[in-house]
Amino acid sequence: MRKITLALSAACLLLSLSHPVAARPSSPPPLYPGTTVARLAEQAPIHWVSIAQIENSLTGRPPMSVGFDIDDTVLFSSPGFWRGKKTWSPDSEDYLKNPAFWQQMNNGWDEFSIPKEVARALIALHLKRGDNIWFITGRHPTKTETLTKTLQQAFLIPAAQMNPVIFAGEKSGKNNKTPWIEQKQIKIYYGDADSDITAAREAGARGIRVLRASNSTYKPLPQAGAFGEEVIVNSEY
Repeated sequence: MRKITLALSAACLLLSLSHPVAARPSSPPPLYPGTTVARLAEQAPIHWVSIAQIENSLTGRPPMSVGFDIDDTVLFSSPGFWRGKKTWSPDSEDYLKNPAFWQQMNNGWDEFSIPKEVARALIALHLKRGDNIWFITGRHPTKTETLTKTLQQAFLIPAAQMNPVIFAGEKSGKNNKTPWIEQKQIKIYYGDADSDITAAREAGARGIRVLRASNSTYKPLPQAGAFGEEVIVNSEY
């Protein structure tokens, strides 16, 4: 009997070694993970500023030229870009190289873009100061465009103070906005992208970051404040 028992034990051991152990299903995450006051109070070491503080920093300074990026800075324009991707290249970003997309985007699709409240406040501030406002975008230029009119109407800019949008375009390894900021003698440039801040600095201007909305189609989201620049609070909308 002892010999039979030992033989059976050995056979069971060999059988268990010859078959991989099934992985146990992982436990689902808890429904109420909770948090700590330390996590709630945690803040990134960023140079946050308010619009009131920007205005105060300009007290006593004469009118100047200021510049704005457009997409995700003054307009939440993801609806048009979303449609363009679905229409021309659902599985890639190739639509951004398609002139047909830019023709549509620059000539009407911004009717679906949402003006950002931070841009309304900033533009109103600079209009009140008598500053000269320029919009410089990385969009590709097209033969016609209605974006200038859209911006003028959305932000209530008097016709006499509205400059045509500058379509700087994009080139690999080159920041096309820098020479425009220099040429228009822009002292402050607002933008959501890293390239907006670096373009401003290359041109000797004050680059101020506007937060990109988390549901923007332009991913990944940038690391606001990564260059030590000023970042406007509550500017994601």
